[in-house]
Amino acid sequence: MLPARRAPPMRAAIRGRYCSPDDLKIEEIDKPEVTDDGVLVRVRAASVNRADWYGMTGTPWLARGMTGLRKPKDERFGTDFAGTVEAVGKDVTDFRPGDDVFGARTGAFAEYVNARDTVVPKPAGVSFEEAAALPVAALTALQGLRDRAQLQSGQKVLVNGASGGVGTFAVQVAKALGAEVTAVCRTRNVEQARAIGADHVVDYTREDFTRSDRRYDVLFDVAGSRSWRECKRILNPEAVLVMAGAPKGNPMTGPLSHLAAVRLASLGSSRKVVFFIAKFNRPDLKYLVELLEGGAMKSVIERTYDLGDLADAMRHMGEGHAQGKLVVTM
Repeated sequence: MLPARRAPPMRAAIRGRYCSPDDLKIEEIDKPEVTDDGVLVRVRAASVNRADWYGMTGTPWLARGMTGLRKPKDERFGTDFAGTVEAVGKDVTDFRPGDDVFGARTGAFAEYVNARDTVVPKPAGVSFEEAAALPVAALTALQGLRDRAQLQSGQKVLVNGASGGVGTFAVQVAKALGAEVTAVCRTRNVEQARAIGADHVVDYTREDFTRSDRRYDVLFDVAGSRSWRECKRILNPEAVLVMAGAPKGNPMTGPLSHLAAVRLASLGSSRKVVFFIAKFNRPDLKYLVELLEGGAMKSVIERTYDLGDLADAMRHMGEGHAQGKLVVTM
């Protein structure tokens, strides 16, 4: 009897245990097979998110109930990708080989992924790198502002942490929804914030935004750098605080301690505090495509790395001062 045929190999980032960037490996593993309802994509670019850092290091420890207690449930990681369809399953009718697409799928730091209902066509005028920067960060901004804060045209929004991946998209999404936007960032990112549409920019190294006379309808907090007592000073009585990020915190609770502290301190207030995790779906990915094609949004990319240099990208993400997105090419 002939031995069973193995799938051809591909290069992928592997972490068989929770580790530091120095322990990441780029190895050859079996290329995924296309499922009946799936789309096999040759990945051209992927992007790095804060969640990838947590998934690599296994912090906070409290989150390991979902990712694996002693070691990761899946040795592959990465989520955002953009690339070209190589094959489609027999039940797929809306894609064909050769289509350029982008989306989200666990294992994106690899030469191939098999995606299902979280992939959409890539706009022709958008590069693979720009498309790969979108899914996690832009969906977080969109769902946080449109769905959780229920942002209305004419309202005033403050984005705390407006220079990173989520923050740069939050400024642009808020503008696209008709808001007046104030961006909070450090000195080196002031001009970038203005360039992507912020109406007002606060340099937090020179001014304490929580001591301002301005009041806001929505505070979209990516940085998680202020307490509830400080944040509520600048919020209108019926305002919404959307917590989209927080400091790394300690290994046990990580950012969860800050999120819990703010939520508990806000109990009884007329102001609403929301924490959420973005959900991947095609309608929202297609909405992002509309914003891209209409010129209302663009990806801000600080730096591009080769797959072999993923450790450097992860190290930079862990430092917490990325200007926009970090992208990895295959």
